[in-house]
Amino acid sequence: MTDTSLPPSAQSDAPSDNHAAILDATRHWLTRAVIGLNLCPFAKGVHVKNQIRYVISEATELEGVLIDLERELQTLAQTDAAEIDTTLLILPHALADFAEFNDATWFAERLVGQLRLEGTLQVASFHPQFQFDGTAPDDIENYTNRAPYPILHLLREASIERAVEAFPDAADIYERNQETLRKLGFQGWRDWMAKRD
Repeated sequence: MTDTSLPPSAQSDAPSDNHAAILDATRHWLTRAVIGLNLCPFAKGVHVKNQIRYVISEATELEGVLIDLERELQTLAQTDAAEIDTTLLILPHALADFAEFNDATWFAERLVGQLRLEGTLQVASFHPQFQFDGTAPDDIENYTNRAPYPILHLLREASIERAVEAFPDAADIYERNQETLRKLGFQGWRDWMAKRD
């Protein structure tokens, strides 16, 4: 596992070119899709303040993913929010199958409970083949949660509560995002994501 939130000199294993490409693709998705299309109105603030921790997991199986997840949950819980507000645990070598990934999120939520972090932290999920219940695999709405790699997003409950208070229509985000993607369409999505900031 490589902690890409630290400068290379402070990392135990400097990121390889492959790690640099993974991080670049993840940051591009975050800035173009999540922030650029305003899919999450809370993301820009923590991005601008450099409060997002990016961690690339080397795990290839669920067991390794959960070991890395436990470490990152504890790190986030023990670190001041001003330093790290949220963590993206990127899984480029594991859980490529969405059904398997979806099953793994149950274990992720269970781990939050076992660590007694319910009410403090929660885990959201993104995946290259993300599919909402009741949708077809190729429905454009699924792209609101599609990322270049499987990602477990660790969030602070307190930060979510503050963001919701500041954003009066937070409950409508899900529907608004789906409408944004419907208006954009597949070609619009591809064109938008092809641009580099």
